[in-house]
Amino acid sequence: MTFFLGLGIAGIVLLALSLIFDGVLEGLFGGMVDGLFDGLLSLPVIAGFLSMLGFGGAIVLGATSAGTLVATVVGVAAGLAAGWLTWKLSKALMRDQTHATPRDSDLVGTSGSVVTAIPAEGYGEVLLSLGGQPVKYAARSAVPVARGTEIWVEEALSTTSVAVRPVER
Repeated sequence: MTFFLGLGIAGIVLLALSLIFDGVLEGLFGGMVDGLFDGLLSLPVIAGFLSMLGFGGAIVLGATSAGTLVATVVGVAAGLAAGWLTWKLSKALMRDQTHATPRDSDLVGTSGSVVTAIPAEGYGEVLLSLGGQPVKYAARSAVPVARGTEIWVEEALSTTSVAVRPVER
């Protein structure tokens, strides 16, 4: 039982180390094994296999009167299942793509409303939508724009200010 518990603890330690040294096995030998097994020899997969082999075997030894051979077979089966699930989960997480980060230039051509009146050639404030979130920007306009007026963004002047014009209907 001590051997199996030692394997389980070694798997947990290896899993903790994989958080620090992620990708170390894939990078060994100048990247020769990179992509060879499609992530099957990654540290999290090996750690999952090792810990389930150890803890599965220890559970079988402690809970049944089965011998070491049965405990090893059950532990290997549990380890293979845990390793396979870890591999599939890590592949799914690696495929997960996020949307592009919104940039200030994405504001050009969008509409918004004035929250602080804009004097001619001066600054006021407008409320715009960037990435689906309302954001307040300093706004400059060639003509005076009253509070509550709908505006169009003509140019992103900086990360916090835009040039606008009132919408004409």
